[in-house]
Amino acid sequence: MEPLTRLAEVVGPSHLITESEQTLRYVIDERSLYKGRPLAVIRPGSTSEVSQVVSLCDEYDIGMVPQGGNTSYCGGATPDDSGQQIVISLERLNRIRNIDTTACTMVLDAGVVLHDVHEAARKQGLFFPLSMGSEGSCQIGGNLSTNAGGVSVLKYGMARELVLGLKVVLPNGHVLDQLSALRKDNTGYDLKQLFIGAEGTLGIITQAALRLYPDVPVYGTAWVAVTDMEAACTLLAKLRAASGDTLTSFEYMSLPSLEYVFGHFEKTKCPLSAMFGHHILMEWAILKEDGQGRAMMEAALEEALNEGLVLDAVVAQTSTQRQSLWQIRESIPEAEKHLGGSIKHDVSVPISDLSNYVTRAQALVNASWPDARLSIYGHVGDGNVHFNVLPPINSHSERFKSTHGINISHVLHELAYELNGSFSAEHGIGKLKKRLLVRYSQPVALDLMQTIKQSLDPKGLMNPGKLVDCREQSEYRS
Repeated sequence: MEPLTRLAEVVGPSHLITESEQTLRYVIDERSLYKGRPLAVIRPGSTSEVSQVVSLCDEYDIGMVPQGGNTSYCGGATPDDSGQQIVISLERLNRIRNIDTTACTMVLDAGVVLHDVHEAARKQGLFFPLSMGSEGSCQIGGNLSTNAGGVSVLKYGMARELVLGLKVVLPNGHVLDQLSALRKDNTGYDLKQLFIGAEGTLGIITQAALRLYPDVPVYGTAWVAVTDMEAACTLLAKLRAASGDTLTSFEYMSLPSLEYVFGHFEKTKCPLSAMFGHHILMEWAILKEDGQGRAMMEAALEEALNEGLVLDAVVAQTSTQRQSLWQIRESIPEAEKHLGGSIKHDVSVPISDLSNYVTRAQALVNASWPDARLSIYGHVGDGNVHFNVLPPINSHSERFKSTHGINISHVLHELAYELNGSFSAEHGIGKLKKRLLVRYSQPVALDLMQTIKQSLDPKGLMNPGKLVDCREQSEYRS
């Protein structure tokens, strides 16, 4: 019996898709960098079905590409063009199975959309802090598989820190069930950590137990202009101390990034009375709406204004105002896309070196590509800056990116490495950054990753060509 026939028997014929028109949305990545041609797209509806699908793929030596919301910036969920890989979409695994309001935990399927996680928690008076621009389409399994970051890492950490347990289908079809929601379970290796950030190369996450928090009654939100990046970092430390470390977000935006937004979205205006070179969108939790939490932060901002760190500031007075401020921040990627896209960089350095990095990076790009446009923004609170380079005005966008992209990225990644930083703070590796992983990883760490991959997936069938591909590393090292 042919493998596709047997696979269709597992999930039902309607959930095995082979027509190219119907598979299109599964085979092009978020940035349209890659377009694959799969043998089929399959949509299992349970962990049991995922297990059976994986077992059959293992039997027939078929490559498997796990896919959530398909929002990867690095091609991490895109099949190749061989016509020999199967995309395993988890979109039907979309049940929230349990919310424990006493323990503040949630157990759910991997295909649940992140926005729906937020809404389900909120209805129970709880809060799941992982938040990002793509939360209306990204799925929790993909968030965990890429160890997603987002805008609340400053307070709550990366996705890894929000996971209590996982259920994972291994490359041979066996199911690792560590779905426990225990806060304490010190029984040997913490195996779930192997699969968080592994980008589906070691197994397929099908369920997760997540850590929730009591919902914050009120947030304080402010838009602040600062003198420069160094002032932003100084202000961050000052406000964390003044607020009792209740800051949840501290987002930086350069003037050019905002000008792209205001130029593309005509009804969007700067929240301040004048435009400045450096802007911060900050948010903090007010646990009790007694006025004290807001007054404390406003007093700290006023003190920073008197010291010259802050040039101007506005504090949101309503939820609508808060949403409008966040809308500006979240619109930067769309504005860049409207201008022809950018050469994206997702770097992190120690917060104390952020100003040094941005200053030197600007000088390096301006020296060799003086007409290129810059868009610098990101999560200053955790040292992650998106230093994006746009083609010059009236230039051919794709030609500029293909001609200069590798050299520009090399310069910016080398600088991050020099400052003990990372070339991939939150976007992952996927197809796009495999060579960078080899270049910048310590040999011992890379060898250990390869050993784990070889041990769990000796045939190399699980998300082949992504992250650590043992068959390709010798080529990259040359």
